[in-house]
Amino acid sequence: MKNKFTIHRTVLKILLGLVIVSAVLFIGFVALQVSGKNRLYKRSENKKPDLASVEITWDDEEDSQESEIESSKQPILIVEEDSDNWEEGDIRYKGVHYRYNEEVLTFLMMGIDKSGTAEKGSKKGNEGGQSDAMFLLVLNPKTKEASLVAINRNTMTNIDVYNESGLFLMTTKAQITMQHAYGDGKEISCERSLAVVSKLFYNLPIHGYCAINLDAIPKINDAVGGVDLVALEDIKYGGKLVIKEGKQVHLNGNMAKIYLQSRDDEFNSASKRLERQKQYLSAYADQAKAAVKKDLTVMVNLYNTISKYMVTDITVDEVSYFSTQIGDYKFDSSHIYSVAGETVAGNKFEEFYVDEKALYELILKVFYDVIED
Repeated sequence: MKNKFTIHRTVLKILLGLVIVSAVLFIGFVALQVSGKNRLYKRSENKKPDLASVEITWDDEEDSQESEIESSKQPILIVEEDSDNWEEGDIRYKGVHYRYNEEVLTFLMMGIDKSGTAEKGSKKGNEGGQSDAMFLLVLNPKTKEASLVAINRNTMTNIDVYNESGLFLMTTKAQITMQHAYGDGKEISCERSLAVVSKLFYNLPIHGYCAINLDAIPKINDAVGGVDLVALEDIKYGGKLVIKEGKQVHLNGNMAKIYLQSRDDEFNSASKRLERQKQYLSAYADQAKAAVKKDLTVMVNLYNTISKYMVTDITVDEVSYFSTQIGDYKFDSSHIYSVAGETVAGNKFEEFYVDEKALYELILKVFYDVIED
């Protein structure tokens, strides 16, 4: 009887120990999520885009091609808003009352035109690699929607130029893709790119960045079993036609990289490539959802596989927070936007000039809530 009692007591101790350990692990996991959430929102605390808190109209007259390109459509301030339901930073545009959604989480995602891993970076301060693909990933907890905002690599904006020793030389107008090149190819390059993108979007708060060398594309693609899509244009590689426009293709391995990275010497080829990238991301999202349903470890394994190709300031606790949230989010091609504008031939390279009115309206659509007066 004594032995039986001892055995029961031992079992109870083990069960109690397991309960305590489970509780500690659960509390730790919850604490990690809470810490991640707090850290993410701390980055944007008391920050809002610099859109005027006034009624705005736009001068839509098109006097010339030059005025259209250089965005002569300047905002005209009409009247200050005086309302009981008005907060600092609110916007009234075309009679609609808007307020910045402070719950939205925004991340700058970049594909870097550089071979090999990202671990070593660049020894010179002006060879960090260009950001050939640039997207803002936007997570809206209110609507449970994920959106992507595509940024043309040739977007003309003010960037900071540095010499190979990393010393600042000047600020000049150039393609936005070049800002990442003026840095170490790691954190400094990413931080400078983030600052330029934020300023382009009226000082939009951006909660983090993730830059991935394009050599990681085959691994990212194959981790979900490849991607199926209908080719938007002919793709050549090594002088040979490897993908034909209009054909259904299954992208595996290096073919995914070729489809996303290749562009010819035709005018406005960067914009055409951007359309392929948007198409691919939509198809990839569908494939990733299907893959995760079959195997919940897919995303974890993918992260571990591509980590050496990636530079990010998103911490483990931050990943823990939004990775548990994003599974319920809606995302499809209707949630992929492009910054509108016009491509012109520059002195040496193509130049993309943003349509300021369209950008303004896009910011209101994606990052603001409509407020009922």
